[in-house]
Amino acid sequence: MALRHSGWQGCCSCRTQIWIIFLYFVIFLDIASCQIRYTIPEEMKKGSLIGNVAQDLGLDLKRLRSGRARILTGESPQYADLRTDKGILVVNERMDREQLCGDVTPCSFSFEIILENPIELHRVIIEIVDINDHNPNFKNKQIDLEISEIAAVGSRFNLESAEDPDVGPNSLQNYLLTSNDNFVLKQHSNSDGSKFAEMFLQKPLDREVNPRLSFKLIAVDGGTPQRSGTVNIDITVLDANDNAPIFNQSMYRATVKENAAIGTYITTVNASDADSGSSGLVTYYFANQKGGLGDLFNIDGVSGKLTVTGKIDFERDKKYEIRVGAKDQGGLDDASKVIIEVIDVNDNAPLISVMSFSSPVSEDAPTGTTIAVINVKDSDSEKNGQITCSIDSFLPFKIKSSLTNYYNLLSDVVFDRETTSEYNITITATDSGSPPLSSATTLRIVISDVNDNAPIFTKKSYSAHVVENNEPGVSIFTVSARDVDWNQNARVSYLLEDTQVSGSQASTHVSINSETGVLYAARSFDYEQIKALQLVVKAQDGGSPPLSSNVSVKILIQDQNDNTPQVLYPVQTGGSLVAEMVPRSVDVGYLVTKVVAVDVDSGQNAWLSYKLQKATDRALFEVGLQNGEIRTIRQVTDKDSVKQRLTVIVEDNGQPSRSATVIVNVAVADSFPEVLSEFTDFTHDKEYNDNLTFYLVLALAVVSFLFITCLVVIISVKIYRWRQSRILYHSNLPVIPYYPPRYSDTLGTGTLQHVYNYEVCRTTDSRKSDCKVGNAGSQNVLIMDPSSKGTMQRIQTEKSILDEPDSPLEVSSITTTSHVVVHECLF
Repeated sequence: MALRHSGWQGCCSCRTQIWIIFLYFVIFLDIASCQIRYTIPEEMKKGSLIGNVAQDLGLDLKRLRSGRARILTGESPQYADLRTDKGILVVNERMDREQLCGDVTPCSFSFEIILENPIELHRVIIEIVDINDHNPNFKNKQIDLEISEIAAVGSRFNLESAEDPDVGPNSLQNYLLTSNDNFVLKQHSNSDGSKFAEMFLQKPLDREVNPRLSFKLIAVDGGTPQRSGTVNIDITVLDANDNAPIFNQSMYRATVKENAAIGTYITTVNASDADSGSSGLVTYYFANQKGGLGDLFNIDGVSGKLTVTGKIDFERDKKYEIRVGAKDQGGLDDASKVIIEVIDVNDNAPLISVMSFSSPVSEDAPTGTTIAVINVKDSDSEKNGQITCSIDSFLPFKIKSSLTNYYNLLSDVVFDRETTSEYNITITATDSGSPPLSSATTLRIVISDVNDNAPIFTKKSYSAHVVENNEPGVSIFTVSARDVDWNQNARVSYLLEDTQVSGSQASTHVSINSETGVLYAARSFDYEQIKALQLVVKAQDGGSPPLSSNVSVKILIQDQNDNTPQVLYPVQTGGSLVAEMVPRSVDVGYLVTKVVAVDVDSGQNAWLSYKLQKATDRALFEVGLQNGEIRTIRQVTDKDSVKQRLTVIVEDNGQPSRSATVIVNVAVADSFPEVLSEFTDFTHDKEYNDNLTFYLVLALAVVSFLFITCLVVIISVKIYRWRQSRILYHSNLPVIPYYPPRYSDTLGTGTLQHVYNYEVCRTTDSRKSDCKVGNAGSQNVLIMDPSSKGTMQRIQTEKSILDEPDSPLEVSSITTTSHVVVHECLF
C-alpha cells in the first residue's frame, strides 16, 4: 500500500496534512518547483499504485499531456512510471530495500518530473518501508570450540553473529541458546544497533564426564511473522589451559583513505596470554564478517596486523566496525572492537546530465526563458562534493540553481538571430576538492527566426533611363531589396504602389516581376507626352504578418528623333497662293522672308538647319543655315522672272535626321497689278488640273459600279431559271386542256357547268406525285355556261399551283367567275 500526503492550493504555497498508515511524509513546495514524498513498502508488484501526482501537484491531466511530463532519473534505474493519461505513479520495477539501501535507514530514492512549455520541475521522493522478507542467517553452518576443562567459571566465549538484511523491527532482535548445563548466553549491542552474543561458562567442564558438548544458537528477528536462523555449536573439552588471552585495548580506532591500495596497513591489535608454551600462543581472527568485511580487510593471525585487501569506497561505507578475537591453543579467547573510519578522497568528478533542452529558441523569447535543465551530481562528500556550475561570461546566458543538484540555463538578453544565429555553450561543473575535479558538456543552441526585419533596398532611390518608342515588355532595370531574416521571412516580393502618372495608374505604364524586381515597360513611351515617370516600389517579405518598405523610382524618358520639323511660316494652303513681293530696286542682302519651323523633339533632335533645295534662280536668293532667313545675294535685274519659286528644306540634327520642305513663292515686281497678272494664270492652271483629276476618278467609280451590278443580275437570272427547270422536271401534273368559250357537251345535257374540281396531290419527291379527278358524277364532264365570258386558260393563269414549289403542304382554293377549285396535297 502506498502512503501519501496531499492537499494544497497551488505550487507557491505549502500546507501540511498527515495521513498515517505506516509512516508519514511531508510535501515541500516553493515558487520554482514542488516536492512531494510517498512512502511505500518494498517488494510491491509491477503496476501497483504509488500515488496520484496530478492531484498532489495541483496539475490537470491536460497540462501533463501538453507539457510532455516525464520522469528524470539520470543514471539510476527507473523504479516508478508516470501514466499521464491518469496522472498517477505506479511501480515500474520491483524494489528491494536491502539492495537499494543496505543498512541505511530511512531508505529512499528520488527523481524529478519535468514538464515543458513552460518548464516545470517537481521532485518526488519515495521512501521504501522494510518488510520482514529475510531470515537471520549465520555465515557458517557450525561453530567449533575447544575449551580446556580447567576453564574458570565465568569465562567468555565469542560466538559468530547472525546477519539479517532487514532493518528496524524486522532486523535481528535476539539470540537464544538451547538448554545445556554448562553455558549461558549474554547479548550485546554495537553502536550501530547491531547485536551480537557471547557465551559464558557457568559450570566447570569435566572432560572425563563429557568430552564433547553440542547445542544450538538461535537468532530471532522481530518481524511478523517472526523469522529465525540457527547454527550448531560443537565444543571439544581439552586438558589444562589456565589463562585466556586478553586484549590490551577494548576498542581500537583507525583511519584509511578510500581507494587505498591493497596491502595498505591499517592498525595492529594485540592480546597477551599469561600461559607459557603452546598454551600461550595467541591466534587472531575476525569474530564477525558482516557485509563482506572479509573481502575488504585481512588480519594476520599471528601478528594481529590489519591490512586492506579490497577496494574501499567512501561513497559506499564511511565507517567499518569489526569485532576481532584472540584465541589461545587451549580454546580460551577474548574479543575487541576495531572501528575503521574511511577518509574521503576527491576521486569523483561531477557528473552532468541534461534533463531538458529546448532548441531552437525563438529570437523573441523574453529574458529569463529557461533553455535547459541540468542535473549535476558528485558522489564525494563535504567539500569534495560541493559543486559550482559556470558558463563563459561573454555569453548572453546565466545559470541558476533550482532544486538540489539541479541548475537552470536561462537567457540573459533578448536574442537577435541576425546578429548571432546559434550559440555553443560549455557548462562546466567543478567541485571544491583539492585538487578540484571538473567535467563539462556543450550545448548547441539554435536561434529560430522571427519576422522582425523589413526588406531594405540596396539604394535609397533609383533612377533609370528608357528611350521613347520602346517595345512594350522591354526590361528597364532591376530594383533589389534584402531581408536579413531567414527562410520564408526573408522571401521578398516586389509590388507597385498605386500612384498616379499623368492621370493614370502607374501599372498602366510599368509592370514589375514580383520575384526578381525587374521593371518592364507596359507600353511604348512618347517623350513628347511623358518625360519622366515617378513610381513607388514596395518590397514585402513573406512573414506573418508581412513587413515592407518602399523606395522611390524615377524613370526618365529619353528623346528619340521621331518627329519631323513642322513649318509654321510660310503657311502652306491648298486653295490660295501666298507670295512674297520683292521690289526690283532692293539691295543685296535684302530680307525677303523668314522660314519659321519647330521640332517637338528635344536636344539636338530639335536643332534645325535650313537649306535651299530648289529655286527658279539659285543665284538670286540664299537661306540662312540657322535662322531660315531668305535674302537676296545679288542685285535684282529686269531679266529676272517675276515668279520665283523656292523650295526650302528644314532638317533637324537627329540621327538619322528628319526633314520637311516648304515652297516659298516670291514675286519680283515693283507693283501689285504686275504680280497679279503673272500669278492669275498660275492659279487657273492649278484649278483646272484639280478639276480634271476629280472627274476622272468619278467616272471610273461609276463604270465599276455598273459592271458589278450587271454581273450580279446575270448570275441571279441564271440561278432562277435553273431552279424553275428542276421544279417542272420533277413534277407529274397533268396538262389542263383548253376549251373554247360556249363549248357544248356531246350528251346534250346543256351548257358546261360553272364549277369543276381538280385534286392534285404530290409529295416532296415529285416523281411520286399523284393526280385525282373529282367524284364520279362529274368525271370527264365539262359544263359550259353560255353566259360565261372567261376561258380556262385565263382562269388557270390567275393562280398557279406551281407558285411555291418548295412548300410542305399547299391547299388552295381559287374562285372566279367560273368557280375553279384546285386542291393540292403534299404526301
